[in-house]
Formats: sequence, C-alpha cells, structure tokens
Amino acid sequence: MINIAMLSKWHVHGPDYARTVNNSGDAKITCVWDDDAERGAAWAKELGVDFESCLDTVLARKDVDAVVVCTATSDHEMVMTKAARAGKHIFTEKAMAPTLAECKRISAVIEETGVKFCISHPHLMTGIAQYCRQAIDDGLLGNVHYMRMRTAHGGSILHWLPDYWYDVNKAGGGAMMDLGCHPMYTAAYLLGKPARIASMFNSTIAPAPAEDNAVSVVEFENKAIAVLETSFISQWNSGNFELLGSEGAIVCEGREVKVRSTKLGVDGWVIVEKLPEERPAAMRVWLNAIKDGTPIYFGTKAGEALTELLENAYVSHKEQRIVAIP
Repeated sequence: MINIAMLSKWHVHGPDYARTVNNSGDAKITCVWDDDAERGAAWAKELGVDFESCLDTVLARKDVDAVVVCTATSDHEMVMTKAARAGKHIFTEKAMAPTLAECKRISAVIEETGVKFCISHPHLMTGIAQYCRQAIDDGLLGNVHYMRMRTAHGGSILHWLPDYWYDVNKAGGGAMMDLGCHPMYTAAYLLGKPARIASMFNSTIAPAPAEDNAVSVVEFENKAIAVLETSFISQWNSGNFELLGSEGAIVCEGREVKVRSTKLGVDGWVIVEKLPEERPAAMRVWLNAIKDGTPIYFGTKAGEALTELLENAYVSHKEQRIVAIP
C-alpha cells in the first residue's frame, strides 16, 4: 500500500485527487498538510486522517511515501523540492511552477533524488490526443500548419470559483494559467518546440489583473501556428478543436471527430467511429510507476515545456508585443 500525504486543499482539484487515491486499491491517504490550518484540519477530519500544521513534520513521517501537491502554484517550488529531498514521490497539479527557472530548480532536485514525478496533463490521455499524435507521425496530415483549441467554463460568471483563485501572486495568473494550461500543453505535445508567442488577455468579471478571457497565438519552430483560447466566463461554448495540414485535417466538434486526407482515398470528411483507447489517468500512471517502475508519460520535461509557454504568454500580454521564445 502506498501511503500518501495530501499537501493542501488550495486547488479545486484536490478533493478529486483524494477520492482517486482512496478508490485506487493500492494507495491510501495518511495525513493532510495545508498552510491554511482551518481549511486543512476540516479536510483531514472529512478524510478521517491526521492534520499536520508543519510541512517538515509531514515529510518526516514514516507513513508517507508520496505526496499529492495541490498548493498555490507560487508554493510549488518550495513544497516539491522539500518533498523530493525527503525522498517522497510527487504528483502535482498543473502548472509545475510560475516560471521556467523555478521548474528547472525543481527538476534538478527530482533528478538528484530519483523520486517519481508526474504532472497532471489529462487532455493528453484522451483518445483524440492519441489519434492526432498518430496521424501526425503517420504523415496523414502532411505538414501541419494550424491548430486551434478552446478550453473554457463559466466559473467566474457563475461564481463557483473561490475568491482566492484570482490572487495572481498565488495562482501565477488567471484563466490562462489555469484552464489555458490544457490547450498550451496539447499544442506543445502535438507541434513541438515553440518559437514565438502573442497574447491578448482581459478581465470582465474577475478582479484585474486576473484575466478571465484570454487568447494566445503561438508559432512553433516547424512554422505551425496554434490559436489557444480559454475563459472563465463561457457558460456555453463549443470546445472546438482543429488540426490542419497540407494533406489533411482533423476537426472535433463536441463529441464528433471528423478527418479528411488526400491519403485516405475518400472524398470529403469521414467520421472517426473509434478513437484509440484513453491512456490511464495520470494519477494511475504515477502510482504504477511507484509500485512497478513503469514509465511516466509526463514528467519534469513536460512541466517545463508548459511553463515556458505560459511564462512567455504573460510577458507578451503585459508588454503587448510578440515574444520570441529562446
């Protein structure tokens, strides 16, 4: 049995991860730490485990093999480097950290200590992501030149996001730093190394400077352009996805996935009846790696790639210019 400490309920996905751990069959929660003692103690009581007010005490416990990090993004470097140096395996909610420099310091400690690290990039486990990756690798689309992806919800306009979600000093940003992670890491997974980025963010309901409506446009080294959209004010949105190339295209509208290609020998669009099976959830991949030494798809390099895009997206917005990515 893998013994796990939940490090903070700051992130809204924390309770979901706790349920996943307790339902896994080979892991259990043994304690909770939170820098907000009242929040943490209430959560520990709900889970029926100990609450520890001191992070060092948690990391010294013999009944903690691993940690799930759901702290404020600004605290990730401190929490994860301490956990790694204590020999605890790490699962983290995105983003890995607000800056690439912080990510690299986390990565160095993880490499030094050899603990198992996994970051949650759930959209990459989906059948559509696997289908697109395979289509690119097989040359079905030719030279890919355009991608568009939108991930949005109505958390601000419907008032279900917590007030602290808009504290950019803790969260690292607004909608793009949160929901915008999904199109950002998907673009990096499918298109490779980014070359430059331009952003337009604004605040309509959320208190500035926390943006609730945002678009970034990224050019990759292969000349593909990705338009990446996110919002906290979209109660109703199509969630459209497009991947276009010189020889074909893949379009997802709702649950329907369509493909066309000069290499299929068919005129027009074809409905994709069966997508590849989804990969196991990131938490399952992480637990398997701890238990059996199996590979982790998305580790420190994936975390760094995401933060590199995010950090430069915010530079572009703040300075209102196209930013070259080194």
